[in-house]
Amino acid sequence: MSENILKIDSADEYEEIQSDEVDRVVMALERLSETVESENIRAILEEASNEIYLLVYEEEGDADIAEAA
Repeated sequence: MSENILKIDSADEYEEIQSDEVDRVVMALERLSETVESENIRAILEEASNEIYLLVYEEEGDADIAEAA
């Protein structure tokens, strides 16, 4: 599966983030957002889900765009 390395501070430390973990978290946030009544909370959960998704899948999408060009 795909893995991404995220720079977490200026001291050149890196954290490996596995796509399986991202998928689980995104799915859990989506399920949670379906249970809330507040539109504000739902919007925040959706934004968090999108940001977490991009930790791994942003670079893959950029590579696909580059290949198409």
